[in-house]
Amino acid sequence: MALDELKAAVPDFAKDLKLNLGSVIGNSDLPQQQLWGTVLACAIASRSPKVLRELEPEAKANLSAEAYTAAKSAAAVMAMNNVFYRTRHLLSDPEYGTLRAGLRMNVIGNPGVEKVDFELWSLAVSAINGCGQCLDSHEQVLRKAGVDRETIQEAVKIASVLQAVGVTLEAEAVLAE
Repeated sequence: MALDELKAAVPDFAKDLKLNLGSVIGNSDLPQQQLWGTVLACAIASRSPKVLRELEPEAKANLSAEAYTAAKSAAAVMAMNNVFYRTRHLLSDPEYGTLRAGLRMNVIGNPGVEKVDFELWSLAVSAINGCGQCLDSHEQVLRKAGVDRETIQEAVKIASVLQAVGVTLEAEAVLAE
């Protein structure tokens, strides 16, 4: 199992990450599609080749072709949106918030999977990318759709652990050079 290989790659000083990796993926209460779509989107967002290489095959095996593509689409569109909306939010001039975005994001309206799943993946990627405006927006859509806070937090936990594992492994690779 690739998850075991990824856990084995985590250095001893980051034992908490290793344990958390096993629990947020191995013991998740999320349905398979939500879990593995979150894992794939967050592995992409983590920018860690090792995390993505290890987790992508299992994600692909646990997702339909449509869900696999939608999870990748969530990572892609949120990579753009998180920069755009975070910047608009951080600029002190409120006029930027009134300007038309003018960016294509059609996949959000028609992701090819249940909207709730795509929103959950988008929220998790937004957590990694640190866009408060996107986090609020996706959380509100999920809550209006009846998704409970525990489910939302589960996706954020996956995002946080995968990001931390990716950072740790990339730092170790650089230090080993």
